[in-house]
Amino acid sequence: MPAKKPSAASARTARSKATAAAPTVATAETNGKAEKSSSSKRRIFIVDDHPIVRQGLVQLINKEPDMEVVGEGEDVYESIRAIRTASPDLCLVDVSLKSGDGLELMKEIKSSNPEQAVLILSMHDEKLYAERALRAGARGYIMKQEPPQVLVNAIRNVLAGEIYVSPNMGATLLHRMVGSKTASNLTPMDRLTDRELEVFRMIGAGMRVRDIAEKLFLSAKTIEAHREHIKEKLGLKTSAELLRFAIRNTPDSN
Repeated sequence: MPAKKPSAASARTARSKATAAAPTVATAETNGKAEKSSSSKRRIFIVDDHPIVRQGLVQLINKEPDMEVVGEGEDVYESIRAIRTASPDLCLVDVSLKSGDGLELMKEIKSSNPEQAVLILSMHDEKLYAERALRAGARGYIMKQEPPQVLVNAIRNVLAGEIYVSPNMGATLLHRMVGSKTASNLTPMDRLTDRELEVFRMIGAGMRVRDIAEKLFLSAKTIEAHREHIKEKLGLKTSAELLRFAIRNTPDSN
Protein backbone atom coordinates (compact mmCIF):
# COMPACT_ATOMS: atom_id res chain seq x y z
CA MET A 1 0.00 0.00 0.00
CA PRO A 2 1.65 3.33 -1.03
CA ALA A 3 2.64 5.70 1.79
CA LYS A 4 0.58 8.83 2.24
CA LYS A 5 2.14 12.07 1.15
CA PRO A 6 2.36 14.59 4.02
CA SER A 7 -0.13 17.41 3.77
CA ALA A 8 1.01 20.96 3.05
CA ALA A 9 0.07 21.96 6.60
CA SER A 10 2.21 19.17 8.08
CA ALA A 11 5.20 20.21 5.96
CA ARG A 12 4.88 23.81 7.11
CA THR A 13 4.74 22.71 10.76
CA ALA A 14 7.86 20.56 10.36
CA ARG A 15 9.78 23.42 8.77
CA SER A 16 8.77 25.77 11.61
CA LYS A 17 9.98 23.30 14.24
CA ALA A 18 13.30 22.85 12.44
CA THR A 19 13.81 26.58 12.22
CA ALA A 20 13.03 27.08 15.91
CA ALA A 21 15.44 24.33 16.90
CA ALA A 22 18.31 25.61 14.76
CA PRO A 23 21.09 27.29 16.82
CA THR A 24 21.74 31.02 16.42
CA VAL A 25 25.01 31.66 14.58
CA ALA A 26 26.90 34.97 14.95
CA THR A 27 27.89 36.04 11.47
CA ALA A 28 30.82 38.23 10.55
CA GLU A 29 28.31 41.02 9.94
CA THR A 30 26.74 40.81 13.40
CA ASN A 31 30.16 40.53 15.03
CA GLY A 32 31.26 43.63 13.18
CA LYS A 33 28.24 45.55 14.48
CA ALA A 34 29.02 44.53 18.04
CA GLU A 35 32.64 45.59 17.68
CA LYS A 36 31.55 48.90 16.20
CA SER A 37 29.20 49.51 19.12
CA SER A 38 31.98 48.79 21.62
CA SER A 39 34.48 51.00 19.79
CA SER A 40 32.06 53.95 19.69
CA LYS A 41 33.39 55.01 23.10
CA ARG A 42 35.98 57.76 22.94
CA ARG A 43 39.43 56.55 23.93
CA ILE A 44 41.33 58.35 26.72
CA PHE A 45 45.00 57.96 27.70
CA ILE A 46 46.09 59.21 31.16
CA VAL A 47 49.60 60.46 31.98
CA ASP A 48 50.21 61.21 35.67
CA ASP A 49 53.04 60.18 38.00
CA HIS A 50 50.76 59.43 40.99
CA PRO A 51 49.16 55.94 40.88
CA ILE A 52 46.32 56.96 43.21
CA VAL A 53 45.44 59.90 40.95
CA ARG A 54 45.48 57.66 37.86
CA GLN A 55 43.24 55.12 39.58
CA GLY A 56 40.72 57.80 40.49
CA LEU A 57 40.72 59.18 36.95
CA VAL A 58 40.24 55.71 35.48
CA GLN A 59 37.25 55.09 37.72
CA LEU A 60 35.75 58.49 36.95
CA ILE A 61 36.14 58.21 33.17
CA ASN A 62 35.10 54.56 32.85
CA LYS A 63 31.79 55.33 34.58
CA GLU A 64 30.84 57.51 31.63
CA PRO A 65 28.86 55.73 28.89
CA ASP A 66 30.68 57.43 26.02
CA MET A 67 34.36 57.17 27.01
CA GLU A 68 36.91 54.67 28.28
CA VAL A 69 40.53 54.67 29.45
CA VAL A 70 42.76 52.73 27.04
CA GLY A 71 46.14 53.29 28.68
CA GLU A 72 48.19 54.94 31.41
CA GLY A 73 51.71 56.33 31.79
CA GLU A 74 53.79 58.03 34.46
CA ASP A 75 56.77 59.46 32.57
CA VAL A 76 57.54 60.99 29.21
CA TYR A 77 59.34 58.16 27.47
CA GLU A 78 57.09 55.22 28.32
CA SER A 79 54.04 57.35 27.60
CA ILE A 80 55.20 58.31 24.10
CA ARG A 81 55.52 54.64 23.13
CA ALA A 82 52.24 53.64 24.79
CA ILE A 83 50.28 56.50 23.20
CA ARG A 84 51.47 55.50 19.73
CA THR A 85 50.24 51.96 20.37
CA ALA A 86 46.91 52.90 21.98
CA SER A 87 45.92 55.61 19.43
CA PRO A 88 43.68 57.50 21.89
CA ASP A 89 41.21 60.21 20.96
CA LEU A 90 42.49 62.36 23.83
CA CYS A 91 45.52 62.42 26.13
CA LEU A 92 44.98 63.71 29.67
CA VAL A 93 48.44 64.90 30.78
CA ASP A 94 49.81 66.30 34.05
CA VAL A 95 52.50 68.99 34.00
CA SER A 96 54.72 67.31 36.63
CA LEU A 97 55.80 63.78 35.72
CA LYS A 98 58.09 61.13 37.17
CA SER A 99 60.76 61.98 34.63
CA GLY A 100 60.53 64.91 32.29
CA ASP A 101 57.72 67.41 31.94
CA GLY A 102 54.14 67.30 30.68
CA LEU A 103 54.64 70.22 28.31
CA GLU A 104 57.65 68.51 26.75
CA LEU A 105 55.63 65.29 26.41
CA MET A 106 52.84 67.20 24.69
CA LYS A 107 55.28 68.69 22.19
CA GLU A 108 56.59 65.18 21.41
CA ILE A 109 53.05 63.90 20.94
CA LYS A 110 52.10 66.79 18.66
CA SER A 111 55.28 66.48 16.60
CA SER A 112 54.39 62.90 15.64
CA ASN A 113 50.62 63.45 15.48
CA PRO A 114 49.62 67.11 15.10
CA GLU A 115 45.92 66.22 15.32
CA GLN A 116 46.22 64.49 18.71
CA ALA A 117 43.99 66.21 21.28
CA VAL A 118 45.74 66.93 24.59
CA LEU A 119 44.09 68.26 27.76
CA ILE A 120 46.47 69.37 30.52
CA LEU A 121 45.34 68.43 34.04
CA SER A 122 47.54 69.88 36.77
CA MET A 123 47.76 71.15 40.32
CA HIS A 124 49.81 74.12 39.11
CA ASP A 125 48.24 77.56 38.86
CA GLU A 126 46.54 78.10 35.51
CA LYS A 127 47.73 81.72 35.49
CA LEU A 128 51.28 80.41 35.19
CA TYR A 129 50.79 77.46 32.82
CA ALA A 130 47.49 77.62 30.90
CA GLU A 131 48.44 80.11 28.19
CA ARG A 132 51.86 78.50 27.82
CA ALA A 133 50.21 75.07 27.40
CA LEU A 134 47.78 76.37 24.78
CA ARG A 135 50.61 77.98 22.81
CA ALA A 136 52.43 74.62 22.86
CA GLY A 137 49.41 72.87 21.33
CA ALA A 138 47.16 71.78 24.20
CA ARG A 139 43.41 71.95 23.56
CA GLY A 140 42.70 72.85 27.18
CA TYR A 141 43.97 73.32 30.71
CA ILE A 142 42.14 72.30 33.89
CA MET A 143 43.30 72.32 37.49
CA LYS A 144 43.01 69.27 39.74
CA GLN A 145 41.08 71.30 42.29
CA GLU A 146 38.04 71.31 39.97
CA PRO A 147 35.03 69.02 40.74
CA PRO A 148 34.95 65.66 38.87
CA GLN A 149 32.03 66.64 36.64
CA VAL A 150 33.87 69.75 35.49
CA LEU A 151 36.73 67.53 34.34
CA VAL A 152 34.33 65.21 32.51
CA ASN A 153 32.74 68.20 30.78
CA ALA A 154 36.18 69.54 29.85
CA ILE A 155 37.09 66.20 28.26
CA ARG A 156 33.85 66.20 26.24
CA ASN A 157 34.45 69.80 25.11
CA VAL A 158 37.94 68.99 23.85
CA LEU A 159 36.73 65.81 22.14
CA ALA A 160 34.12 67.97 20.38
CA GLY A 161 36.91 70.13 18.96
CA GLU A 162 36.60 73.01 21.41
CA ILE A 163 39.21 74.72 23.62
CA TYR A 164 38.69 74.41 27.37
CA VAL A 165 39.91 76.80 30.07
CA SER A 166 38.17 77.95 33.25
CA PRO A 167 35.88 81.02 32.98
CA ASN A 168 38.42 83.09 34.94
CA MET A 169 41.28 82.05 32.67
CA GLY A 170 39.15 82.63 29.60
CA ALA A 171 38.50 86.21 30.72
CA THR A 172 42.21 86.73 31.38
CA LEU A 173 43.14 85.50 27.90
CA LEU A 174 40.55 87.76 26.28
CA HIS A 175 41.88 90.78 28.17
CA ARG A 176 45.40 89.94 27.01
CA MET A 177 44.22 89.62 23.41
CA VAL A 178 42.41 92.95 23.55
CA GLY A 179 45.47 94.53 25.15
CA SER A 180 47.75 93.22 22.37
CA LYS A 181 50.22 91.46 24.64
CA THR A 182 53.71 92.37 23.44
CA ALA A 183 57.25 92.05 24.72
CA SER A 184 56.85 95.44 26.42
CA ASN A 185 54.07 94.24 28.75
CA LEU A 186 55.18 90.68 29.40
CA THR A 187 55.64 89.81 33.06
CA PRO A 188 59.08 88.52 34.12
CA MET A 189 57.62 85.00 34.48
CA ASP A 190 56.23 85.19 30.93
CA ARG A 191 59.76 85.76 29.65
CA LEU A 192 60.96 82.37 30.91
CA THR A 193 61.15 79.60 28.34
CA ASP A 194 59.23 76.38 29.02
CA ARG A 195 62.45 74.69 30.15
CA GLU A 196 63.41 77.60 32.39
CA LEU A 197 59.96 77.58 33.97
CA GLU A 198 60.32 73.86 34.58
CA VAL A 199 63.68 74.38 36.30
CA PHE A 200 62.23 77.33 38.25
CA ARG A 201 59.38 75.13 39.54
CA MET A 202 61.81 72.43 40.64
CA ILE A 203 63.96 75.01 42.45
CA GLY A 204 60.81 76.13 44.27
CA ALA A 205 60.18 72.51 45.23
CA GLY A 206 63.59 72.45 46.95
CA MET A 207 65.39 70.29 44.41
CA ARG A 208 69.17 70.60 44.08
CA VAL A 209 70.96 71.15 40.78
CA ARG A 210 72.07 67.52 40.62
CA ASP A 211 68.51 66.26 41.29
CA ILE A 212 67.05 68.53 38.62
CA ALA A 213 69.67 67.40 36.12
CA GLU A 214 68.92 63.72 36.78
CA LYS A 215 65.17 64.20 36.47
CA LEU A 216 65.46 66.13 33.20
CA PHE A 217 68.27 63.97 31.78
CA LEU A 218 70.49 67.04 31.44
CA SER A 219 73.95 67.90 32.73
CA ALA A 220 74.45 69.89 35.93
CA LYS A 221 76.26 72.49 33.82
CA THR A 222 73.13 72.95 31.68
CA ILE A 223 70.95 73.39 34.78
CA GLU A 224 73.37 75.97 36.15
CA ALA A 225 73.11 77.87 32.86
CA HIS A 226 69.31 77.80 33.13
CA ARG A 227 69.54 79.14 36.69
CA GLU A 228 71.67 82.06 35.52
CA HIS A 229 69.24 82.89 32.71
CA ILE A 230 66.32 82.72 35.16
CA LYS A 231 68.04 85.09 37.59
CA GLU A 232 68.79 87.52 34.80
CA LYS A 233 65.21 87.52 33.47
CA LEU A 234 63.70 87.88 36.95
CA GLY A 235 66.14 90.55 38.06
CA LEU A 236 67.60 88.43 40.85
CA LYS A 237 71.26 88.65 41.86
CA THR A 238 71.96 85.63 44.07
CA SER A 239 70.97 81.97 44.28
CA ALA A 240 69.39 82.66 47.68
CA GLU A 241 67.14 85.33 46.14
CA LEU A 242 66.20 82.90 43.38
CA LEU A 243 65.31 80.17 45.88
CA ARG A 244 63.13 82.49 47.97
CA PHE A 245 61.36 83.86 44.90
CA ALA A 246 60.80 80.37 43.50
CA ILE A 247 59.31 79.11 46.78
CA ARG A 248 56.92 82.08 46.95
CA ASN A 249 55.79 81.67 43.34
CA THR A 250 55.44 77.89 43.22
CA PRO A 251 53.53 77.12 46.44
CA ASP A 252 51.99 73.98 44.99
CA SER A 253 55.16 72.37 43.63
CA ASN A 254 55.46 68.63 44.20
